[in-house]
Amino acid sequence: MGQHRPPHRSTRGRRAIEGVRRRVAAAAGALALATGLVAADPQASAAGLMAAGPQASAVAPVAAGPQASAAGLTQVTGFGTNPGNLSMYVYAPDALPSGAPLVVALHGCTQSAGDYHAHSGWPKYADLYGFALVFPQTSSANNGNSCFNWFEPGDSARDRGEALSIRQMVDAAVSRYGSDTRRVYVTGLSAGGAMTANLLAAYPDVFAGGAVASGLPAHCAGSVAAAYSCMYAPQDRTPAQWGALVRAAAPAGTTSWPRVAIWQGTADTTVRPANATELRDQWTDVWGVGQTPSRTRSLAGGTTLSIHDDASGRPAVEVYSVPGMGHGLAVDPGGGTGQCGTTGAYYLDAICSSHHTALFWGLDGGDGDGDQGTGALPAPTGLTVTATTDTTAALRWNAVAEATSYAVFRGGAKVGVTTSTAYTDTGLATGTTYGYSVAAVDSAGAAGALSPVVTATTTGFTPTCHTASNYDHTVAGRARESGGHTYAKGSDQPMGLWNTFVTHTLRQTSPGHYVIADSGCAVRAETTGEAPDDAVPHRRAPGPGR
Repeated sequence: MGQHRPPHRSTRGRRAIEGVRRRVAAAAGALALATGLVAADPQASAAGLMAAGPQASAVAPVAAGPQASAAGLTQVTGFGTNPGNLSMYVYAPDALPSGAPLVVALHGCTQSAGDYHAHSGWPKYADLYGFALVFPQTSSANNGNSCFNWFEPGDSARDRGEALSIRQMVDAAVSRYGSDTRRVYVTGLSAGGAMTANLLAAYPDVFAGGAVASGLPAHCAGSVAAAYSCMYAPQDRTPAQWGALVRAAAPAGTTSWPRVAIWQGTADTTVRPANATELRDQWTDVWGVGQTPSRTRSLAGGTTLSIHDDASGRPAVEVYSVPGMGHGLAVDPGGGTGQCGTTGAYYLDAICSSHHTALFWGLDGGDGDGDQGTGALPAPTGLTVTATTDTTAALRWNAVAEATSYAVFRGGAKVGVTTSTAYTDTGLATGTTYGYSVAAVDSAGAAGALSPVVTATTTGFTPTCHTASNYDHTVAGRARESGGHTYAKGSDQPMGLWNTFVTHTLRQTSPGHYVIADSGCAVRAETTGEAPDDAVPHRRAPGPGR
């Protein structure tokens, strides 16, 4: 997946001058392969995966395609002029409130949006902490290995090509979900990681933070030949030289920069670990802080976290070094709050990178310093959910010595303070899952470390509304087709002809039971006409005569 190799390219729909440039790039890539450059990784797969990491041979590659296969992923069309010829897929928890964060996640080579959604672990934290996800997807029409073209200036510079398409996806998602424009983040793996670095440089006014996994410094390469050099023989530039590339790519006069997390395996033979050092040098220089970490921490699996604080003492750049890990995204399958993802080609069992990145960005409601508060008290232990009702969740935890009170957080936002070791949260929605954590507060009013998050699900059922064509309703399982006509599932209310032209709003009143609610819906409505809610493969849409 994470192969950065820029292979043979097609230039459908691009300008003539772009076509010439890209054909030259393809020729250069072919020459590099013919001259044995691919042998720089002796364990690369023979299945046409350029510069595949040592794990490639164990699992067959996932081919990028026009459809995302993971349940819950929805394609969005018409999101802009789309000069980069990309596809947009989205995922959001049910009843996501406006003002929530937005995370953009970029897959690696030979991958797809559905593949990244299924393996990376990001949907788990979207549900737990409450934010929307955008999964851009490229294809072999742009790049023979379905890589984002991070090495092409025409695709990685501000307001050009693929970079502009991704910016347009952000705008479309903000409009769709009412996302907080101050809390938009981007992450990516390998080629997606390299594109992430470029996006952070090009759009510091759009992205509040980023995470580069097995990637490269921003604007390390501007051609195919330079791309190979960056991957296998990283350029040893000074921090000032690296930082200058970011400042040159950003709008003139930029003074506020994204916070950047860097993830790298020490055994990566596809993107050499030295690239993480160059990334650190680049972004610490942009922030005006030193290359010596402010502090370090030891994390699960022997991972070392090096933290570089800004002038206020808040983490600006974090570097995660994962011992013995090859080329890929670090995941940690399991049911714990800090565990996520599933293993596969270039999804490597080590540590849940998505969880730590979410904490770094403060998506859990913390201060962006992992799970550390401003006070010195340790995190309360033994946090458990003792009871739930339709509208309440009761919690209990163990006392912390010297604590004068406790702050209770729901979905990362503080919802209450108590002097006891128990708390009942009220006013909740029925049939909804919430994440809770607790911090001990000292006599000076400073909260200490947050406890691990526990989840509580209220009882009952929360109605939902869906507006879509009759065809899409049937594909999503909210209606059925009989004799060319459509009927709401459960209520069997007639909805008219089974086609893509007749549109209705359906309200789900109980599991598997829908009623027509065209006159108005009492709950948050979703327009799902672009694709079925669960993105199941659908049949050929019937014409207007059906």
